[in-house]
Amino acid sequence: MGIIVDGIKQAFLLLIHGDKQMLQIAWLSLVVSGTATILSLLIGIPLGSILGLAKFPGRRVVVSLVNTGMGAPPVVVGLIVSIFLWRQGLLGFLHLMYSPGAMIIAQFIIAFPIVAGFTLAAMQQLDPKLRLQITALGVSKIQLVWQLLLEARLPLMAAVMAGFGAVISEVGASMMVGANITGQTRVMTTAIVGENSKGNFALAIALSVILMAIVYLVTLLLTMIQQRNKVR
Repeated sequence: MGIIVDGIKQAFLLLIHGDKQMLQIAWLSLVVSGTATILSLLIGIPLGSILGLAKFPGRRVVVSLVNTGMGAPPVVVGLIVSIFLWRQGLLGFLHLMYSPGAMIIAQFIIAFPIVAGFTLAAMQQLDPKLRLQITALGVSKIQLVWQLLLEARLPLMAAVMAGFGAVISEVGASMMVGANITGQTRVMTTAIVGENSKGNFALAIALSVILMAIVYLVTLLLTMIQQRNKVR
């Protein structure tokens, strides 16, 4: 119990004194996971919308792949990305291995199917009559999709929270493609694993407290936006 109390105290001390290393780790975590989440939204929402609205040959296969991706183990994603980015890999010429860029790619692959799957479910839950009513107004296909997305904005906020939560908390893929290099690729989750392996439980707990605080604040912000739209 004393270790937990010491960890919480150390977390507050690090925040109060603005520990440079701690702030750097927290900032890199937000940049990597935030960028991966934004990219997953830019691609996952359009794909999820298409899968939810369109009928085409092979649709069930694509949907099953998206659903499989939602439960893909991060370590498997990390392995696949490592194979492609390794020096002798297909994308080795990009020299991204053990860099924040590699971590963003891995986390994007983790978040993308989650966002697409949530979007797909949201679009399928809309009343079919709504689509007919909007179409009757003579809108274009792009305008139709946009209006349907507005109607499904509440579950789409859940997609954002799920996507961000999945990548900010994962450790396997980030460790494999980032290697937890101090000052370069060390994020909150990999730092916690590293400190725990050293037996430095107090600092590991401090990092955990800060990580949970970041997750809570981001989720709180998204929840407030979601609930405000619901009231309207």
